[in-house]
Amino acid sequence: MKSPFALLLGYTLALSAGTRPVIMGTHGMAASGHPLAVRAGIKMIEQGGNAIDAGVAQVLAQSVLEFNLFGFGGECPILIYSAKDKKVYAISGQGVAPRAATIEWFRKNNIELIPEDGFLPATTPAVMDAVVLALDRFGTMTLAQVMQPALELARDGFPMYPGFRGSIRSIEKRLREEWPSSAKVFLPNGKIPEVGDIFIQKDLGRTFQRLLDVEAKNRRKGRSAALRAARDYFYKGDIAREIVRYQREFKSRDSNNFVSAGLFTEEDLATYQGQIGDAAHVNYRGIDVYKLPFWSQGPVLLEMLNLLEGYDLKALKHNSADYVHLLAEAGKLAYADREQYYADPDFVKVPSHGLLSKDYAAQRRKLIDMALVSMEMRPGDPFPFEGVKISHVPPPPVINLRPGEKGTTGTRAADAAGNLFSATPSGGWFRTSPILEGLGFVMSTRGQIFWLDDSKANRLEPRKRPRTTLTPSLALKDGAPFLAFGTPGGDEQDQVNIQFFLNVVEFGMDIQEAIDAPNFQIAHFPSSFFPRKASPGEIGFEGRFSPKTLEELSRRGHIVKVEGEWSGGDETAILYDATRKVMFGAASPRREKSYALGW
Repeated sequence: MKSPFALLLGYTLALSAGTRPVIMGTHGMAASGHPLAVRAGIKMIEQGGNAIDAGVAQVLAQSVLEFNLFGFGGECPILIYSAKDKKVYAISGQGVAPRAATIEWFRKNNIELIPEDGFLPATTPAVMDAVVLALDRFGTMTLAQVMQPALELARDGFPMYPGFRGSIRSIEKRLREEWPSSAKVFLPNGKIPEVGDIFIQKDLGRTFQRLLDVEAKNRRKGRSAALRAARDYFYKGDIAREIVRYQREFKSRDSNNFVSAGLFTEEDLATYQGQIGDAAHVNYRGIDVYKLPFWSQGPVLLEMLNLLEGYDLKALKHNSADYVHLLAEAGKLAYADREQYYADPDFVKVPSHGLLSKDYAAQRRKLIDMALVSMEMRPGDPFPFEGVKISHVPPPPVINLRPGEKGTTGTRAADAAGNLFSATPSGGWFRTSPILEGLGFVMSTRGQIFWLDDSKANRLEPRKRPRTTLTPSLALKDGAPFLAFGTPGGDEQDQVNIQFFLNVVEFGMDIQEAIDAPNFQIAHFPSSFFPRKASPGEIGFEGRFSPKTLEELSRRGHIVKVEGEWSGGDETAILYDATRKVMFGAASPRREKSYALGW
């Protein structure tokens, strides 16, 4: 039979040959990293809210349910398609470095790389600002409505699950010996909760309630004013003062073996303000694809699409040696540009027009040799395509062995009107920073992405955003909403994202099949995370790839690493059929709990 995707895309396929059924709905769709968070999103739709209300409710619930991957003190970059405006918007949701965080300060303290833990890599907690920006501009509900599920989950608890418990176990020694505030939360009665035990976070629940009390006191001023009052209480009121006081008074040891307090002041929090702006965008074979701007790694996917547009991908065949080779070599070129040019545009001139130019892609495409593997970092020169005659391309970075990074989750929502919400919540996880006493959340460690090198675009500067790896995605087809998708996975996020996208638009898979298909990730470029290493020429494959394909890639010179059969990313996605007003949702089986639910 023909599935809804076959009717939409023109391919014949089964309605899901994947590990799970494709979820369908007409009122709303939600997908995220935990089923209870998904339930929170659908509850908003049932109560008359829109996709933005549902997305925000999921994010807040996830900050409780997935605290090992994302917490309320972290970050939450968001893409929103507004059906009313018929436009895609980007909400930064990314904190900035404190005013005292300078390259000179780190040099004075003999620190060569910003650590992955403690207070020194902290950026401004951005979640509260991001969700208020989203609700105020695009949502319909109050903070009390969208935060109620999160409040209940923190106050009343939820069943402990293996992944969360495993994260506590991995840092148990540190909890007992170094972080007493965290031990109080994660070692109730002095021990790790068992799977199925009800896990309660009283202090986080009280923090949520304090914010809701402020909103309630200002409700007579209107929904918007009450939202902003709650937001200001976090950044300018008592909560801000408590954040600053604890990270100033408590000294924490980090991965550099350096013991220090934090650098944030009350002024740093009071002056923080997120942004709503335009998304980065390219058109790929008639489909408009949107990513966060160049303060994120999102445009990597757009550069790759421009490069791949010059090839007949279907003729190469899905996950063949030629197909994998092409995507890997295109990825190396795009990530080399990321390392060279991507940074906060408020501080650095980013040649954004040139980097996304089709003519620039045509020039870069000539570097791809289908028979040879590149072992170099080869950033291009986009300035001539920017309209600049004279340009200077610094020498490429040195690359060597890299580690992995685990964290982050994902959030998607859609409604009957065609609004789309796609976010990648991350940071503020409890594994790398101590609980702020009495508040129940921790500081982000996203600042480790900055370089302590004056020559680099993504160098540390006060009040600058680190070039985040967080990268949600949206796509429109014929001007109508089409796809909301994304995955956790650090630097590898857009490698998994692009394979999912191509599986749908090039190979005609339904979205569950597209998620389930085995994927791969190159590790050729410097990691965004401490200790900033790389593995030139290496590709990590899920174990379901054909041995013949792997043998051929190895023969060409790729360094083939076979990993777990279901180890690459954790994509969640929603497809919106604008003709029939039907939504289709899917979630990866790779982690234990990602889920999609529709109504």
